Amino acid sequence: MSARVPIYTAEQIRAAERPLLEEGVPLMQRAAAALAAVVRDELATPHIDPTMTGALEPVASDDPGDPRPRVLILVGSGDNGGDALYAAAQVTDVADVDALLVSDRFHEAALAAAVGAGVRRVDVTEIADVGRHYTLVVDGILGIGASREPALRGTAREAVTALLSIARSGGRMPRVVAVDIPSGLHPDTGAADDAVLPASVTVTFGAVKAGLVGGRGPEYAGDIVLVDIGLGAALASAEPAGEASVSRVVVAPTG
Repeated sequence: MSARVPIYTAEQIRAAERPLLEEGVPLMQRAAAALAAVVRDELATPHIDPTMTGALEPVASDDPGDPRPRVLILVGSGDNGGDALYAAAQVTDVADVDALLVSDRFHEAALAAAVGAGVRRVDVTEIADVGRHYTLVVDGILGIGASREPALRGTAREAVTALLSIARSGGRMPRVVAVDIPSGLHPDTGAADDAVLPASVTVTFGAVKAGLVGGRGPEYAGDIVLVDIGLGAALASAEPAGEASVSRVVVAPTG
């Protein structure tokens, strides 16, 4: 159910998270569990492609004996990559999941959990035919720490540019779930260059970031799902930067 909620700056959200992280509250695990639930919903729900007639059918595995959908996880070096990997580990029972690591640095414990659950690492050269191979892409490259320009560089920029070229050439693009914020979108202003992957759904944690609804945010964010990970009390004394509509609010498991 849609709702009106306050929006906050990246620094306000980081300040709200800090004492909880110092107390050992498992914010990443809460975020990952909620993200996994959204991925499951996306895989289970037929979606209409506005460029085609009728609903999109899930893309099956290359293995004819395993007709499950396939998911591609784009993994950055920070917490967003960790969120995405932990979520990936929780959906391997319903999908074949590949992970593209776009940095030499990554969340090691999350990668171990993902690989242990059956997630397969792939190279950037293996995603050229993403429309034929994947039902869903999960963008976990960058989060609210992205403020430099250009935000995406190296392998991350190469991967996103390759996916964008498919869409711009009229090829079939899978639906995209952004982790917290579309990678490369400025979390406060919504500024972005053209190397940002538009999301079908953005699963944002703790609070809606101002950049999702300002600047080019509406162009890239898609439907916004707000996940309550327990920042409410910490944000109570912060002055919101405004309000926004979200498609729904979900409460993350507190374990």
